[in-house]
Amino acid sequence: MFRIFLWGLIISFLGTLPLGTLNVAAMQIGLQESIIHALFFSLGCLLIEVLYVRISLVGIDWIRKQKRLMQIMEWATLFIIVALAIGSFVAAAKHGGNAKNVLLQNNMNRFLLGMLMCAINPVQIPFWFGWSTVLFTKGVLQPVKAQYNFYIIGIGIGTFAGNCVFIFGGHWIVSKIANSEQYLNWVIGGIFTITAILQLVKILRHKDSVYQFTHENETINKLQ
Repeated sequence: MFRIFLWGLIISFLGTLPLGTLNVAAMQIGLQESIIHALFFSLGCLLIEVLYVRISLVGIDWIRKQKRLMQIMEWATLFIIVALAIGSFVAAAKHGGNAKNVLLQNNMNRFLLGMLMCAINPVQIPFWFGWSTVLFTKGVLQPVKAQYNFYIIGIGIGTFAGNCVFIFGGHWIVSKIANSEQYLNWVIGGIFTITAILQLVKILRHKDSVYQFTHENETINKLQ
């Protein structure tokens, strides 16, 4: 059970470290609002991610039939990334580091905001489907409820720890560099812009999450 827990934690933690929409948004909330708000945002993301993992473990046949829904989620994610990029640039250019990203200028509970932003990001489905399949194939993970629970707990802790690296790392950078909040807004805007471009290219070239999921599923069926 501990080995399964550790696999889930390591995969999730390392998977959270590359720059992405959710971890950068968590860092931005931590800088422009408070660490508590950023942690609640991360907990909301964590909850949806573990739900997606659970569904991918037991409801793979249902997911396979939801291609249209996943395509809609892909475009919704792209819209949010573009809005975050524009908001970051506006905050950096007009008001310096003290301005808040326009997408974050709302009274929505940050836990719910994290749930919402994570829920419409379908990239996690093929990611966890692929890794879970590898663990099944290697005999590390078995279709046992107790093992699923330990696996999901590890994933949740790994995701939260990975987001904390961004949240507290952002604060550390701000404390070390003068006017660093304004610089970070430019950097964050650039990250979101690059992410949006890559997302659009994947969608237009049909290399998005729908393709990844379908391709992985076909490959696994051939191996079986």
